[in-house]
Amino acid sequence: MALLPILFIPLLGYAIAATRAAEEDSSQGPPPWRISWRLLADGLWTALAVLLTWLPFVLAWNPLATVLFKARLSPSSDELLADIYAHVLVFFALALPWGLVALLVLPHATAAFAATGRPRDLFNFAAAIRGVGRNFTTWNVAAAAIVTGWTIGLACAGLLCAGVVPGIFYAILVSAHAAAALHRANPRPSAG
Repeated sequence: MALLPILFIPLLGYAIAATRAAEEDSSQGPPPWRISWRLLADGLWTALAVLLTWLPFVLAWNPLATVLFKARLSPSSDELLADIYAHVLVFFALALPWGLVALLVLPHATAAFAATGRPRDLFNFAAAIRGVGRNFTTWNVAAAAIVTGWTIGLACAGLLCAGVVPGIFYAILVSAHAAAALHRANPRPSAG
């Protein structure tokens, strides 16, 4: 379990490789799974970008849970259960805005990074937001595909008992093709 967060680095690196492959030729299948320095570096940069979008919400989690706990809104009078209830409720309340922020900046940033290989393109959130404004329709369809892909991927894990690995792999491939569509809609991914 302690190594699980580290395993996301090669997985995110593969997501960048899949995006890059879809940008180059979307008719080809996914790239082969090979551990390389580039895959690990791309995964590390992508993990940092995801964490950067996540950071404000993580920092707000405990203070908001404390406010909710002190408001005594829990259905339980037990202190421990009331604290758990507050933290779970705030987690789900913050998940939606984080997801919206991530969908706003990460698809364009991922497409730019996959195209150029420059980490600064992955962290250029202003350019990503401008990309959404430039081609809102394509971003909207890409965001819908990403959300649907992850929903189906997680359903494969939980409902269909196909396992979490195939479900996440499917979601990554759908997300990669959606981000690649943003690159094709904007041939200058790092404009900004």
